[in-house]
Amino acid sequence: MQISFRAKAPGPRLAPVAVGGFLLALLGSLSACDDGGTTAQEGEAPPPPSVTVAKPVVREVVEDDEFIGRFEAIDQVDIRARVGGYLQRVHFTDGAIIAEGDLLFTIDQRPFQAALAEAEANLKIARSQVDFTTKQLERARELSTRGNISVSALDERQQEFIAAQAQVQGAQAAYDSARLDLNYTEIRAPVGGRIDRNFISVGNLVSPDDTILTRIVSLDPIYFYFDIDERSFLAYARDARTRGDSLQEGAGAMPVKVRLSDERDGAFEGKLDFAENRVDRGTGTLRVRALFDNPDLILQPGLFGTINIPGSLPYRGVLVPDEAIAADQDRRIVYVVDEAGKVSPRQVRTGPRLFGYRVLRDGLEGDETIVVNGLMRVRPGITVTPNQVELPPVAAAQ
Repeated sequence: MQISFRAKAPGPRLAPVAVGGFLLALLGSLSACDDGGTTAQEGEAPPPPSVTVAKPVVREVVEDDEFIGRFEAIDQVDIRARVGGYLQRVHFTDGAIIAEGDLLFTIDQRPFQAALAEAEANLKIARSQVDFTTKQLERARELSTRGNISVSALDERQQEFIAAQAQVQGAQAAYDSARLDLNYTEIRAPVGGRIDRNFISVGNLVSPDDTILTRIVSLDPIYFYFDIDERSFLAYARDARTRGDSLQEGAGAMPVKVRLSDERDGAFEGKLDFAENRVDRGTGTLRVRALFDNPDLILQPGLFGTINIPGSLPYRGVLVPDEAIAADQDRRIVYVVDEAGKVSPRQVRTGPRLFGYRVLRDGLEGDETIVVNGLMRVRPGITVTPNQVELPPVAAAQ
């Protein structure tokens, strides 16, 4: 038996050349799509960034310097009794506002009234003795003209008359002293202001010129004391000489402003009125005083405050907003925009803050156009779309 096998005929197969061509065509199509998209994106350039620009504020300015100081009362009086005795009555409310001459305390007046009555009686006796000796002297003179009395007797009458006059003067002085002591039993306010509490209760013994009964501080006007360093003193004195003033003689009466710690009441306006006559050896500072009106009694002795005083003569200042100033390491720069919209940096030297702006002491002339808003979108050398605005003379924040 013969067995034979027949191989199965294979199916149709793709030629290698056809498969390779198909893949190349597919890759070329994808590459063409990518190149077309990239070319389209590169053809559309982004628009220039939009920024806000303005010209700096140019105006006459006077730089201010700030110092910390404390308010002090012009008058501060410790109330003491001039005569001794037992305290009889208190006539004020603790912490009240009082006027000059108001009655504050009364010391028991009865011993002083008795002393005054005794002094008045002695004065009357002395005056009657003068009247008697006057008549005696007149009789002696009349008798002396007729030779009925000796010269020595006349001299005795003259001496008695002079002694009686001296006794009147002594009695009058004793009477005035007793009356003055009686007046001193009513203790009155020597100055107006705010009074402290009463330090001694009714019924206690008061020692003359020793026992402190209360204390009064004046409030309107009020002083403000602060210390300036040696360099500032030299600069202020130089400016004062330019104006024809003297820092020590009334401190030039320069106008100043002071703010309290919370600044809710705004700035209070006053004038410098005194500076000490020497610089302190230990601290190298000079104490200066300013005077402020205080009609609302907001300013109180002992409060701290920040005083602003003119630190320069008037000059032409260039002012820009703080947000227009950028930092480049240790430099401060502003971005200047030309007529074509191209941005270039300009290094500046900053000064104090005035009228809500920052003073530029160097770097700008004042006629440039600078970027005031949008600094994060600018770089040196790029072109921007400027939106021009005008800065007010005083910033809105002020």
